[in-house]
Amino acid sequence: MKRPRFARRGALARDAEQLVWLATGLAQSESRIEDGYWEALLSERIDRHLRAGNDDALNSALDHLYRSDGRAYDECADLVEARVEGSTLSSAQGDLDAVLLAIPLLAWSRYRIPCASVNADLLANVRTQLCAHVFAADLRIGLADHLYSPDQLPMGYAETRALAARLAAAAAKGHDLAVDARRLPETAQYLSDMRYLLAAAVVPRGRPLFRWQEADGSRSHSEADWAVQGGAALAPAFTGCAFEPLRPDVYYAACREADRRLRPYSLRAAVAYLQSVLDVAPAGLRAVIAPFAEHTIQEYRIGLTLKSRNEVLHGVVWPLLDAEDETSDIAGQIETALGEAGVSDVLSLEHSLPVEYCEECGGPLYADPEGHVVHAEMPEQAEAPSAHLH
Repeated sequence: MKRPRFARRGALARDAEQLVWLATGLAQSESRIEDGYWEALLSERIDRHLRAGNDDALNSALDHLYRSDGRAYDECADLVEARVEGSTLSSAQGDLDAVLLAIPLLAWSRYRIPCASVNADLLANVRTQLCAHVFAADLRIGLADHLYSPDQLPMGYAETRALAARLAAAAAKGHDLAVDARRLPETAQYLSDMRYLLAAAVVPRGRPLFRWQEADGSRSHSEADWAVQGGAALAPAFTGCAFEPLRPDVYYAACREADRRLRPYSLRAAVAYLQSVLDVAPAGLRAVIAPFAEHTIQEYRIGLTLKSRNEVLHGVVWPLLDAEDETSDIAGQIETALGEAGVSDVLSLEHSLPVEYCEECGGPLYADPEGHVVHAEMPEQAEAPSAHLH
């Protein structure tokens, strides 16, 4: 996933220099035929580093381009992602296009958001709904039988490419991929978070991948139908949770969209949580929005209080993504999301605060209505309701 990159000391190694030269050539190209020449060379070089597990060369080149040439950075990053998530397989019927997919879900719960293996019956139901509403005809799909948290997604380009290859091989045979959950890292638990089903699809070369690529398909209809029918298929895995399935897509695009959608979703979840635990209407809450910065603004943090009190009860972090910076109207986006959640009393601080965390628990600190940075604390007498969330 493309993110702002940070400078590293030292001159570029030869491998990274070669990538930078090829990406710059592609960015400066002014014809499709020249594009094809540079893309072929750059793709071959990227594939070589992926096979060798050499993420360092790729990251060094991207770091350098991010600082020096935004257009070349975009070209290189797009092609790295394409080579990681896409491939070509040979079969007796001809070449197959294979692509790594992510099926994101936003969820929140007062208890524990699931992160576990998924049984075969549920996977079969999910596959049925994917083939009915999301994917085109003539396509085979292989699903990983695990509900991944963000902490458990593969680290780095080479590791992601290796998982994509395993899933593509399973999909080509019409199988799902068994995941050894014991080998995955532990996941942190939050009130609201993302979960992912990962999959690969294989389709004959030149055939459409998604339902909306077909003559009678529609992206908006696919998304709406998947939300309803796919949500019903996934509901048994989310007992005790509220959850929202997002549109499945190629891996990096789906993960970026999930990052964006989680921000307002987490605000809605926080308001619903306080409403259920404290029996307070959203109109009885106040939100304090504050930018938190090191050298530049890194994120906004939203502290939620009762309208009549200053103690911060709960907080949400709204990170800056992609090209967002100090000039972006992030506070306006947050106010809109709060309004949609029913919170109308909003205080937005103009001065930035240092990025600080609690020394004991490591959690982020939030601004109270007086501008002090404090820990979010629920009142001790707050009791959880007995009803499950749906």
